[in-house]
Amino acid sequence: MSTFDVIVIGAGPAGYVAAIRAAQLGKQVAVVEKEYLGGVCLNIGCIPSKSLLKNAELAYTLNNKAKDFGISFDNLKLDYAAAVKRSRQVSKRLTKGVEFLLKKNKITLYNGSAEFTSATTLKVSSPEGNQELEAKNIIIAAGARPFIIPGIEVDGKRVLTYKEAILQESLPKSALIVGGGAIGMEFATIWNSYGVEVTVVEMLERILPNEDQEISETLQKALNKQGIKTLVKSKVTQVETLKTKVNVVLETPDGEKKISADQVLLAASFVPNSQDLGLEKIGVKVDRRGFIEIDESMRTNLPGIWAIGDVTGKLMLAHVGMAMGIVCAERLAGKQAAPLNYTNMPRATYCHPQVASFGLTEQQAREAGYDISVGKFNFQANGKALGMNDYGGWVKLIVDKKYGEILGAHLIGPEVTELLPELTLAQQNELTAAEIGHNIHAHPTLSEALQEAAKAVSGEAIHV
Repeated sequence: MSTFDVIVIGAGPAGYVAAIRAAQLGKQVAVVEKEYLGGVCLNIGCIPSKSLLKNAELAYTLNNKAKDFGISFDNLKLDYAAAVKRSRQVSKRLTKGVEFLLKKNKITLYNGSAEFTSATTLKVSSPEGNQELEAKNIIIAAGARPFIIPGIEVDGKRVLTYKEAILQESLPKSALIVGGGAIGMEFATIWNSYGVEVTVVEMLERILPNEDQEISETLQKALNKQGIKTLVKSKVTQVETLKTKVNVVLETPDGEKKISADQVLLAASFVPNSQDLGLEKIGVKVDRRGFIEIDESMRTNLPGIWAIGDVTGKLMLAHVGMAMGIVCAERLAGKQAAPLNYTNMPRATYCHPQVASFGLTEQQAREAGYDISVGKFNFQANGKALGMNDYGGWVKLIVDKKYGEILGAHLIGPEVTELLPELTLAQQNELTAAEIGHNIHAHPTLSEALQEAAKAVSGEAIHV
């Protein structure tokens, strides 16, 4: 049996960050990973999808806006397989980087599946055989997987999850995407840019249902203008997979609707990878959905067993998992680490237009009893956005009138995912909208929209 100070189950963003931070703090660390170094994010999620989205942006510009830039050509050819190949190269480069970082920090990597045999011991199973590991602290960072609607079979050809979708090198002529969240929106953007006829089906009242309502409404209009069809308040009741197409029956506000498509992408939600770890044998508490219950330090109900990332269901985003990993490693090493505020974590969706947000929506702030001021500025009045020929959308700040505290920010438009950190930094350090407004922003930049929105809170915006 090999003994360590800390063992981390899972080498995704949460797991590998926790392992590295624990090693930096002088702990002898091992990581157990059964499939991907870097997890879903680096291999078949966040990273390769952003590479494909860049290709999609170029494809959309060439197909729809080339004349605006004075560009003309004949016989444009778009090679989607080449885009996928580039995305795999990007992914491989980063996963190699994770491997290097583990070695640099003297972290021992075990390839295999982990199962608890006691509260301090694990059995690691692999094709090469079984190994026994022991540690006083074991961190569970096992991640999550796509939720599969009961009665629907994923065959990887006609019915897909994000895994098959991001790896396929050819595209269908038509596709139905089940789920109007971030994954659904990003694949809709990619596929539509390459000429796929896309329909998005969302069971709740609007696409991106966790965002500010005005964001959802603005995005839906933009997607529809691009040719992406959106059906909300609609539920999949039947999927029939045939040789050349998929027939889908929907329950919609207007009654039953039937749609045929070449492919169906299931992008509705996720379930935790908490099974087959032996948690029930040692008594780790999970909720009714299988997510592991933790406190603010990432501790489970059992001493020495911790959980971070998607397997906890707190906020299933890579950067949140990384932040949880750092808090966990520091707490188990006896250091003070500030608890995480999940409401104020940044959220980003890389569709077109992009969406970025944090904190309370306008509706949530009012329902919470705040007397609020709202500052808003449209990118149509921003010189940099006009120069980019990408000026749809706006910035909206939600501010508490009494203290000037920034309660939330909601952005839709060009590169807004890159603008959000200024606002989260301000909120974290208790800066007010007035102080953001007084900060001089370079001209012309997209960030000027933040300054104008901040000034709009008090009616001082210049370019409105």
